[in-house]
Amino acid sequence: MHAWMDGRLLPDASAPAVGVSDHGFTVGDGVFEAVKVVEGQPFALSRHLERLERSAAGLGLPALDADAVRRGVDAVLGAEHLPLGRLRITYTGGPAPLGSGRGDAAPTLVVVADGMGPAEPVTRVATVPWPRNERGALAGLKTTSYAENVVALAEARRRGASEAVFANLAGDLCEGTGSNVFYVVEGELRTPTLASGCLAGVTRGLVLEWFGGREVDEPIGVIEHASEVFLVSTTRDVQAVSHWDDRELPAPGPVTSEAVRVWREREPELLGA
Repeated sequence: MHAWMDGRLLPDASAPAVGVSDHGFTVGDGVFEAVKVVEGQPFALSRHLERLERSAAGLGLPALDADAVRRGVDAVLGAEHLPLGRLRITYTGGPAPLGSGRGDAAPTLVVVADGMGPAEPVTRVATVPWPRNERGALAGLKTTSYAENVVALAEARRRGASEAVFANLAGDLCEGTGSNVFYVVEGELRTPTLASGCLAGVTRGLVLEWFGGREVDEPIGVIEHASEVFLVSTTRDVQAVSHWDDRELPAPGPVTSEAVRVWREREPELLGA
């Protein structure tokens, strides 16, 4: 693992670096992106930076210096060649008083690169009882306030699944803790709209652009009628779902298999872009 923080490559990525009063540490006042790395090149970095800028603006953080982020990316990827890995770009409110109010210090910007293994082609998901708030102040923003996801994912793993899926306050299908959901009903590929409160996933957007699908909000019970389901995310790409709670599904089904094929064919277009 290699880390860059506020303009310099850290000599030891595991050593203490962020101050104890950093607002990202004390109250989760920050935003982040996870970016896939393939053969030393970031995948769809420009799209991730655009979303990071939107998240920062939505949280009321100072404008992000995208050029500084790119310098950080170059520094950590230049330190070691990663055949497969991920970047974690974190931008916080910086040092602040020990409370919800922000201080007047400069934000903290960190870029970390680390290796990772390929995702399993098939997985299980579990529905959790806690809803996403599609009307909340953080809806649609990728923030560091992830405790809700931690609790949900722990519950999913207790039930033998690798991902937890939320409905929203309206009872409609929303998203996973770190993934977007696609499903097939009557031969049509569907996914929740952004109005559901789900994150505008980069992989989600590319699947819609490259492969297609209809954005629609439906009660989470629609999954009972789905003939196949897959998850998409930076670390999963397109991943078939074999079980949703106790229901078994074809994995991969024909639509999922074709989406995987198209993804593998098109992915090289955005390496280094």
